[in-house]
Amino acid sequence: MRRLFLSLGLAAISVPATAAVPVNGRWFTAERDSIIQIGQCGGVVCGKVAKVLKAPPGGGAAIDSNNPDPALRSRPIQGIMLLSGFRDTGKEWEGEIYDPRRGKTYRSTMAKQADGTLRVKGCVGPFCQSVTFTPAP
Repeated sequence: MRRLFLSLGLAAISVPATAAVPVNGRWFTAERDSIIQIGQCGGVVCGKVAKVLKAPPGGGAAIDSNNPDPALRSRPIQGIMLLSGFRDTGKEWEGEIYDPRRGKTYRSTMAKQADGTLRVKGCVGPFCQSVTFTPAP
């Protein structure tokens, strides 16, 4: 009987933890003005702007004009890392998101939804705002 409990105990220890649903792929932003490519970056998940689909108001190139670092304000939006350091926490991914419209980086979570969309949440303290990314070709 003792062996049975020991075997059951060891089996329970070896059960893998729940993993978040993978989020890798190409995603339209909520405004559909860009496509974000999400994938592995070493041991974490990250996402960069793969393509800018809409020119900014007034025309011209989409640049990171609101970046807090003056040296980065002339870099193109296309190619910059928006999602960084995302780690699997079991039910979602946690990391940081950069918002080039405000030039700020926020604590963030993302999770793939049952309908195939991606819920991305950015937070400042206890206040959070969610947007929905949709799959892109």
